[in-house]
Amino acid sequence: MFTFSQAIVRQVGNSYVDGLTDYDLGTPDIEKAREQHQQYVEALQSCGLRVTVLEPDEEHPDSIYVEDPAVVIPECAILTNPGAPARTEEKYEMEPVLKRFYEKVEVMNTPGYLDGGDVIQVEDHFYIGLSDRTNEDGAEQFRDIAAKYGYTTSFIPVNNFLHLKTGATYIGDQHVLVAGEFIEGPAFSSLKKIVVPDDEAYAANCLRINDCILMPKGYPDTYKQVAGLGYPIIELEASEFRKKEGSLTCLSLRF
Repeated sequence: MFTFSQAIVRQVGNSYVDGLTDYDLGTPDIEKAREQHQQYVEALQSCGLRVTVLEPDEEHPDSIYVEDPAVVIPECAILTNPGAPARTEEKYEMEPVLKRFYEKVEVMNTPGYLDGGDVIQVEDHFYIGLSDRTNEDGAEQFRDIAAKYGYTTSFIPVNNFLHLKTGATYIGDQHVLVAGEFIEGPAFSSLKKIVVPDDEAYAANCLRINDCILMPKGYPDTYKQVAGLGYPIIELEASEFRKKEGSLTCLSLRF
């Protein structure tokens, strides 16, 4: 699943400062956010991806997080229905973009809501987080779409994180990074857990691109554990995305 050749990202707009967050980490520095985003794009390119860079969408401050309004798999693209009212219309901006690459685009609808950040793919299985942004109806719609293409799903309650991927990410070879509630919980009991300490919880969100791991910079314990698995690592500054509860996975769609 980690052999990717393409990625889609969206540039940081001026309205990004007005994006959603429950954190109190200050207002993002737009120029610094753009620098960090460019470094992210360059990291994707260094891993062999051709990156499609979309223009800023000023009407939707959180639209740089292109992973939430869509999930992409080899068989199709799935337009989700983001759970935050301010983000629901982002899927309409993504639809024509996805149709450049996919003949088949599946669409989810109200009353189901789902953010792509609540979807973790482990080979032919999807873990779906039931969070403040993803409800049971949305998870069931996703399950039914995935089943058409031979995938199985299971649902995981998310209580203390914005998204499932905020507290857990799969980095391949049966290894999953876990923080907080997912350390002791049964959700990933069949996988090899890499435990992220509480003071480095942000580093639970890492991104496997082909044979390389992208991870946020400044989390030495997590870095040491991941490096011990033998993966090449690219560390990236992500301070301006963290201020809006954004992470590395949500900044791109990979396929």
